[in-house]
Amino acid sequence: MSVDDGVISVRGLAMGFGDRVVVRDLDFTVRRGDVYVVMGPSGCGKTTLLRHLLGLQEPAAGEVRYGAEPFTAAPPEVRERLLRRVGVLFQGAALWTSMTLAENVALPLEQFTALPPDAIREVVRLKLALVGLGGFEGLYPWELSGGMQKRAGLARAIALDPEILLIDEPSASLDPPTARRLDALILQLRDALGTTAVVVTHDVATILGIGTRALFLDAERGRAVAEGPPAELRTTGPPEVRAFFGGGAVPP
Repeated sequence: MSVDDGVISVRGLAMGFGDRVVVRDLDFTVRRGDVYVVMGPSGCGKTTLLRHLLGLQEPAAGEVRYGAEPFTAAPPEVRERLLRRVGVLFQGAALWTSMTLAENVALPLEQFTALPPDAIREVVRLKLALVGLGGFEGLYPWELSGGMQKRAGLARAIALDPEILLIDEPSASLDPPTARRLDALILQLRDALGTTAVVVTHDVATILGIGTRALFLDAERGRAVAEGPPAELRTTGPPEVRAFFGGGAVPP
């Protein structure tokens, strides 16, 4: 597969802080319709990779492409245009606590579209209904449970009908039943909206439940050591990957 075949393509990416490179030689392609999981233990560089995909952190080497277009080396106006195709669900939902759910979801519509207020209200109502929060428009984030906050954050992430969703640790701080409901919602939105998702997580149930392909980052080696369907990696991946899935300890 060439770099032009994917929704997101990463080639030769090296990530670090200052002169210290912590992950190097990343090569992978996210295909249309994927729920592509970036997995591994804490501290392996999963969220750092997400920051590179958003241009919030610059790589030490390599590039990110959206479709056929270079992103890493692009000027700010091109990056901004490419990122209009992307919605983001942050780990803590990152909702404005002083704004209602309707106001939170309306914000990107007000900033990036010319829709009149009546049309924005209708879009907001639809997006909240899609995540199971119809009728909660007037509530504030602090009035919601953690799972409802995550769903509200997802409604805001899909406000502009993005082609791509980037999701950081969706199950963080959630009890298992709530986390599984959020996993199911991610799949429903992927199927209903035709969205491609990149999900950063170390939650094995999420990885096996919704991932179509997965990339395993190894903190000690500072690189990816496996890529493929999660169920296959669970049984046939390298020892550290099988251990991550609970299939036994890594040999000393």
